[in-house]
Amino acid sequence: MKELIEYIARSLVDHPEEVEVREYGSGRHIDLELSVAKDDMGRVIGKRGRVANAMRALSRVAAEREGKKVSLDITEP
Repeated sequence: MKELIEYIARSLVDHPEEVEVREYGSGRHIDLELSVAKDDMGRVIGKRGRVANAMRALSRVAAEREGKKVSLDITEP
């Protein structure tokens, strides 16, 4: 899931080298924390949070296929 979120975020932003995804937790529940450049926050969140919600939905589907649960947080730089 980490790789999926990283791939999507790098595709959206102007500064892909500043995309960082950290993974916490183990077992059935995983917490992902996405950090991007300050200028790219709007691109990752999207209008009314649509892009962020789509990324969360995709990560939940990918996690469900592995029998896990995941949560995605987008942090400010």
